[in-house]
Amino acid sequence: MSTVNRRNFIKLGAAAASTLTLAGQFSTAFAAGSDKIRVGQIGCGGRGQHDIGCCLRGSENIELVALGDLFEDRLKGHLNALKSGELAGKVNVPADRQFVGWDAYKKVLACDIDLVLLTQTPHFRPMHFRAAVEAGKHVFMEKPVAVDPVGVRHIIESSDMADKKGLKVVAGTQMRRIPHLVDGVKRLRDGEIGDIVSGQCVRLGDALMQWGAMKRKPEWSDMEWHIRRWLFLTWLSGDFIVEQHVHNLDIVNWVMGGHPVKCIGIGGRMNRTDEIYGDVYDNFAVEYEYANGVKIAYMGAQMDGISERCDQNFEGTKGTAYNDFALSVVNGKKYDGPSYDPDLRAHADLQDAIRNDKKLNEGRQIAESSMTAILGRMSAYTGRALKWDWAMNASKLDLSPAKYEFGPLPWPKVPIPCKTPLV
Repeated sequence: MSTVNRRNFIKLGAAAASTLTLAGQFSTAFAAGSDKIRVGQIGCGGRGQHDIGCCLRGSENIELVALGDLFEDRLKGHLNALKSGELAGKVNVPADRQFVGWDAYKKVLACDIDLVLLTQTPHFRPMHFRAAVEAGKHVFMEKPVAVDPVGVRHIIESSDMADKKGLKVVAGTQMRRIPHLVDGVKRLRDGEIGDIVSGQCVRLGDALMQWGAMKRKPEWSDMEWHIRRWLFLTWLSGDFIVEQHVHNLDIVNWVMGGHPVKCIGIGGRMNRTDEIYGDVYDNFAVEYEYANGVKIAYMGAQMDGISERCDQNFEGTKGTAYNDFALSVVNGKKYDGPSYDPDLRAHADLQDAIRNDKKLNEGRQIAESSMTAILGRMSAYTGRALKWDWAMNASKLDLSPAKYEFGPLPWPKVPIPCKTPLV
């Protein structure tokens, strides 16, 4: 594995109402369906713990049978938490189905599983997704699904392959299942505020300064230190506009009915300046233009002490709309219908599609939302206005390292706008 680059790695890997009410409703339907769904999971970090919990609550007739992670401590901690919790009865992962290392994902996919959760660091999503599709597994994959255009193209190719195989794919953009947003976006798409003429997307929050391992252990190689600090390294996370704010940009694409056609952005880092915070920025501002000429202004920041915001606003020829993760208001009218856990709903929908062979594939959708965020980051890093078609079809930007092994790997330098090359 030590001399395999990402492109070859993908090829080689491929060869080889309330939450409780909702869970009860879906469990009844699923229990009456077909055989037990056997689940594998690749990636045992914090979000992975949340996702497998939602997955196992999606129906009664489901069981986690295989786990894989790059690090043994992550896998053991994850498994111990599951075994000591309320879902222990749905966990059956003996020692011979616990896999650690660079090839752990291949070993999980070689097990007798129907569904795999891809919850490893975002950089690895394209190779894991390709391998899962080649292995004939249904997939839940966390957002974002890529950190560069090369990865996005792989995701789209794999998504098309999944369609041909009849595989079901759900992405971790749970905002698309929040009832008030489903209702609000439908009203916008139905023309309740007329033609949209402009919009704003704002997300300002804390800097996550104490996230992850803050001190390197002597036995950790450069590569391990990178991955332990993945949130602050663009090659692994995509930077926060991609890793986190993809949720908000996904909502904008949803409202606009597609991806932007071009953008121009700026950004930098003013607070997270210590070397331990890698090469990521702490602020971005991007103007996105869509196919109909409408411009959406995005502003994002991760800074401790900042006045927090997380919302989308749209202006139309007949009114205005506002939405956030808890509220939707269209022309002054608030959504006041039922609510439920969108994370649980995502897994319930996926399991329903698997059991009843319903068409469900969100691969291209999340690929385009990930690329929307990547496009803004590329523009900010380079200082260049960018077109979607060029970035999607011609950009050769591939952030993967020369090889995957625990060994030397330089700590990255912070991108400087107008000096960072456009690739």
